Amino acid sequence: MSAGSYYDVLGVARDAGEQEIKKAYRNLARKYHPDVCKEPDAEEKFKDINEAYSVLSDPEKRAQYDNIGHEAFKNASKGSYTGGGGYGGGFQADFSGFGDIFDTFFGGGGGPRGPRPGADLLYRLSISLKDAVFGTDREIEVMHTESCPECDGSGSKNKKFRVCPKCGGSGQIRQVSQSLFGQFVRMSACPDCGGRGKIPEEPCKRCKGSGHARVKRKVSVRIPPGAYSGLRLRMEGYGEAGDYGAPVGDLYVEIIVEESQDFVRNGENLETTVKVTPAMAAVGSKVEVKTIDGRTVELKIPAGIQHGTALRIPGEGVRHRGRPGDLLVRVKIVVPKSLSDEEKELYQKLLEIENKKGPEKKGFFKDFVDKMRGEPEK
Repeated sequence: MSAGSYYDVLGVARDAGEQEIKKAYRNLARKYHPDVCKEPDAEEKFKDINEAYSVLSDPEKRAQYDNIGHEAFKNASKGSYTGGGGYGGGFQADFSGFGDIFDTFFGGGGGPRGPRPGADLLYRLSISLKDAVFGTDREIEVMHTESCPECDGSGSKNKKFRVCPKCGGSGQIRQVSQSLFGQFVRMSACPDCGGRGKIPEEPCKRCKGSGHARVKRKVSVRIPPGAYSGLRLRMEGYGEAGDYGAPVGDLYVEIIVEESQDFVRNGENLETTVKVTPAMAAVGSKVEVKTIDGRTVELKIPAGIQHGTALRIPGEGVRHRGRPGDLLVRVKIVVPKSLSDEEKELYQKLLEIENKKGPEKKGFFKDFVDKMRGEPEK
């Protein structure tokens, strides 16, 4: 089931709406839930379904997924770290959205949730526009909780435990409430033992029985080409440690692309400006344009080009899926602030030629001379 895209996993079209996705998810979750389905690969299918829904049900994640594609999205969310608590990496199913399904199909509150998984962390990483265009590898430092090395995350100094007096060893707390519809019984994990049913005989001195230790880790983050502000990369196992035996949370690295002085991004294209003189704009010329990776490309300025016109250099834009975008070079005609005597004489001759065309037709150099004299446009 996991071989195709997330849309294939849920069996919906790429333009499926929110309700259609949710309906498909409910049906598949009910069919393949390990407590109901006895197929050998039911648990794996259930995780695939939950993974697909966690992305497609979130508008931001879905937009990122559709933008960079399945393989790039999966690769961007992969991490090589193995956190504490016996967790060995891989996709972690988020069961927080299954409450209504459990209540509907399995009687509601039908048992303890078990040890609580670790919380996710968010790290905002600023990168240059160049790094966003080509992709890059960055190393960051993250403070998070891991399993205590002294007690291997057990919380016990001597690895010995006794029955939890609060829950009597069941790991569950039974809560009864009355309502207009009758009596409701809710089972939850014992807060004292975290659902384990036992507590340490002698708490670990380093972690004081919590089983957790606060540490700083270096994380290598691979930023894919074409990254944009708001893109979140998931680093598995770098979140907070959960209860003993529970999965570790994940680290989400949110990308913030800094503004560039020379380039502006517009989708898959980049835009820059080049300055030319009135003479270069009138008769045409050639200029050198610097690309975002520092190379120099020669660009032909056609005769008679107007101020603000954009010329295209193919393939010098954002390196994204498929063909790269283009570099748009917007021409800016710059009027010189001062002229030599020779230049003034030449411009005056050009002005005289334009005046011979008739008083109703204002030429390029007439407009230029008016600007030099500070005369208002008519």
